[in-house]
Amino acid sequence: MISRTRTSLAVTAALALTAGLAVTGAQASSPAHRDEKPSWTAAWASAPQRPSTGFKPNWSEAGFDGQTLRQVVRVTEGGDRARIRLSNAYGSSPLRIESATIARAEKGAAVEKGSVRRLTFGGKRGVTIPAYGQLSSDAAGLDLDAFESVTVTLHLAGTTGPATFHAQSFATSYRADGDHSADTAGRAFGESTESWYYLAGVDVDGSPDEARQRQPRDGVVLFGDSITDGFASSTDRNRRWSDALAERLDKAGKPRPVLNSGIGGNMVLNDSAWYGEKSANRFARDALDLPGVGTVVVLEGLNDIGFSETDKPTYKPAPVVSARELINGHRELIRQARAKGVRVVGATLLPLGGSDHYGKHAAAVSDEFNDWVRTSGEYDAYVDFDKALADPKDPERIAPAYDSGDHLHPNDAGYRAMARAVDLKTL
Repeated sequence: MISRTRTSLAVTAALALTAGLAVTGAQASSPAHRDEKPSWTAAWASAPQRPSTGFKPNWSEAGFDGQTLRQVVRVTEGGDRARIRLSNAYGSSPLRIESATIARAEKGAAVEKGSVRRLTFGGKRGVTIPAYGQLSSDAAGLDLDAFESVTVTLHLAGTTGPATFHAQSFATSYRADGDHSADTAGRAFGESTESWYYLAGVDVDGSPDEARQRQPRDGVVLFGDSITDGFASSTDRNRRWSDALAERLDKAGKPRPVLNSGIGGNMVLNDSAWYGEKSANRFARDALDLPGVGTVVVLEGLNDIGFSETDKPTYKPAPVVSARELINGHRELIRQARAKGVRVVGATLLPLGGSDHYGKHAAAVSDEFNDWVRTSGEYDAYVDFDKALADPKDPERIAPAYDSGDHLHPNDAGYRAMARAVDLKTL
């Protein structure tokens, strides 16, 4: 990780003038940027979902009432200004954010003293997001390095109703009664969950180190289901394959922001109340339209073919999907990406032998689909996760060293193996 730079005179002056205060304003930024229009790049992202009971207990269906929500994310690009993107995409009524802050994270719910910035929205401290809407905050002067953890805190003074959220964060979020948006300590935040709420992205502008200057639109989005989402990865340790790929790019001297747009259970061809809208319906919002994106890697289809094999009741009745139907679903994603001028990389499906998604039909469809990814040339390039993670003694199964235990999802080592499987020149 590149060491944090502190070259912004305006930020330094602001901190000096407000040494006795907990919060500085969102507009504290370097003089060189004051009259420039920001050039935003997504540094972290999460795909919004409908409120649901989800995989673990969460707060989405009950929502919030006179509470403060504190969430921790890790950015994969640095800058000297930041903003947040908020989503009320699945809210049936307007959402009132009374106040919001952003800061560099410390342990748990605590944040670094002196780093708290009050966010504004069109110059105002509070904002109302319309039902089904989304918006971005104004710029906040905050130096961030790639791989630095950021805390976003929202004060929700009224009753929100069911909350747009991301079910599986594999990161801890915190809640407190009352307004604690400017707190640096985490003592007030006595409740926690492993989901993100309303927070769809953190964007940055202005690299703090000239050596990290990016090319326009060099962001990489990983689009898919629970394997992309990071299911079974270690909580609060950033061990998803998106994290591993960002770290590999950085170590190779080719740093680029890597954004995770996975949703557990997501499908190419069908919507689900638990598992998000089908891929074609969410592809633009969750991938193609993110600021600075130039490449998308698509890994999706195991649930389309596997839900018809499993006896789990969460998606029933599950249609039996053919390889041709799945391929046509991927062709629609390719078409959308090409229309936006975004490079699109396909991925073979991981081995599923021994899992609850396995059956003769699913195995046959997976083989046919993977052969199409490898040989058709319809994607701009491809990455072969099937071969990279297969057990040499039984190629239909994930290698034991990479298996989380359910024979479907990789463990931390398996997610690192996925990152190693990518030819970086194809991104």
